[in-house]
Amino acid sequence: MTGGAGEKPPLAVLALSRGGCALGRQLAGQLHADFFACKGRLAAVMAQVWPHYRGIVCIMATGIVVRTIAPLLGDKYHDPAIVVGDERGRFAISLLSGHLGGANDLARRVATATGGTAVLTTASDVLGRTALDLWCREHGLTAADKKAFTRAMGRLVDQGSLSLWSRYPLPELPADLVPVTERDAADLRIDSRTMGASRAVLLCPKSLVVGIGCNRGTSAATIAQAVAATCAQHGLASQAIARLASIDLKEDETGLLDYARQQSLDIDFFSKDALNQVEGVSTSATVQRAIGAKGVAEPAALLGAGPGAILLVAKMKWTDVTTAVAEMGDPLQGWLGG
Repeated sequence: MTGGAGEKPPLAVLALSRGGCALGRQLAGQLHADFFACKGRLAAVMAQVWPHYRGIVCIMATGIVVRTIAPLLGDKYHDPAIVVGDERGRFAISLLSGHLGGANDLARRVATATGGTAVLTTASDVLGRTALDLWCREHGLTAADKKAFTRAMGRLVDQGSLSLWSRYPLPELPADLVPVTERDAADLRIDSRTMGASRAVLLCPKSLVVGIGCNRGTSAATIAQAVAATCAQHGLASQAIARLASIDLKEDETGLLDYARQQSLDIDFFSKDALNQVEGVSTSATVQRAIGAKGVAEPAALLGAGPGAILLVAKMKWTDVTTAVAEMGDPLQGWLGG
């Protein structure tokens, strides 16, 4: 298998017939993919490659592929891209995970390599609508409610446009996402706040940094409870957490490291000198005597959030943990537009 350690190799090409294997080997070379000849053992090979490759190209009949992958299907957020092609290279069909998995793009690549035609059936592509799931991923937005998000994608296809409200300055949007100034009138809402009941689907940017101080030996579960309670009490969406921050004395704190790993979050560690330079934060004489820093949670959160950050949640004290939350100054600054 190809691909770097710790990440899925990009592509596998599977084929059955003699002609399919000839095209499959050629295609694998062009796409820098791994090739598998599967005659008489397709189900076993598919089960083997399914969890390990980001995309799978099958040179065989579509019906065979459908029957083979049926027991392996999970959801569009985790399944690999599946493209099916005929052994003459005339068609490349995007069968599964067209947007998030990249099967539509993969079908185009296969068609280019074989001189054939890419067959795409996703409604947004057929109708020229924005692929909302792909657009959100490209712009670092996470839907707080996946089912509501799926319904919104359907409305975009049916209606031709959706209204969008944002707490933050918006760059250029696709034509079918229409900005509005009234939050309660929007179909979509870009925000880090939950704000109670709303018909708008919440799209969370990675804008929040949680500063954490903790006693030595504090468990990951205790830290998780403190962070969850902090977000709940202040109406913050956990999906908007971009990273964690603490003092460098905690670089070996097992519970903190485990919590970050469980949540797939990076941690920034800052020296006591850096923390002490942050102005306008709560101070603690006890912390100052113990570790030489006037505070941890608030200054760490602000430093982690970078220039222009604002402190959303001042230091909160929990059992063995302190938390604070800062928000980045311009969470959408990195957008390239529609």
